[in-house]
Amino acid sequence: MIKIGIVDDHAIVRSGLKQFFSDQVDLRVVGEAASGREAIDLVRNVELDILVMDLSMPGQSGIDALAMIRAKAPDVGILILSGYPEEHYAVNLIRQGASGYLNKECDPSEIVDAIRVISLGKRYITAAVAELLAQQLNRPKDVAAHEQLSEREFQVFLKLAKGETAGDIAKALSLSVKTVSTYRTRVMEKMSLASNSDLTYYALKNKLID
Repeated sequence: MIKIGIVDDHAIVRSGLKQFFSDQVDLRVVGEAASGREAIDLVRNVELDILVMDLSMPGQSGIDALAMIRAKAPDVGILILSGYPEEHYAVNLIRQGASGYLNKECDPSEIVDAIRVISLGKRYITAAVAELLAQQLNRPKDVAAHEQLSEREFQVFLKLAKGETAGDIAKALSLSVKTVSTYRTRVMEKMSLASNSDLTYYALKNKLID
């Protein structure tokens, strides 16, 4: 039996997934969460095999939670199920420890297939993600500016782009304001940008935020 946790801020999505999984004899939903912070508590308190997690959630997002979940539960498979197309986040998140990435437009049966593959300790790579990975290998010089960022820099970049203050970011990521400022400086340097509004424009243009 594959034990699953569902993380999504929309109750209707959690309910729909739960209902769909209940029709599969080898899957069992053992916990739910509505935010990244709740997801961290879930892996800490419930024995799970797979976490099916959305990215865009209020407070601590799936992106923010990924590293912490990986640190606390290195053996748990993490399947990202996101409304964002693969080209926006998939490669970055798989590099950061996600076991697979699916767009919410996918066929529900593919989610089940992915869960079964990940439960075997493997990664689930769709054809679209495989193509993106191959493109990056073939064109290292053409890597997008945001793909040069470290995991933590990427988190800070997204929050700055959404207009969050250094204080807000420090609180959400359990960092000092000074450390957030250091990350901001690094992000600006790596991306050759000059202001927070530049970051917002870049993120909107590249469809990294809505």
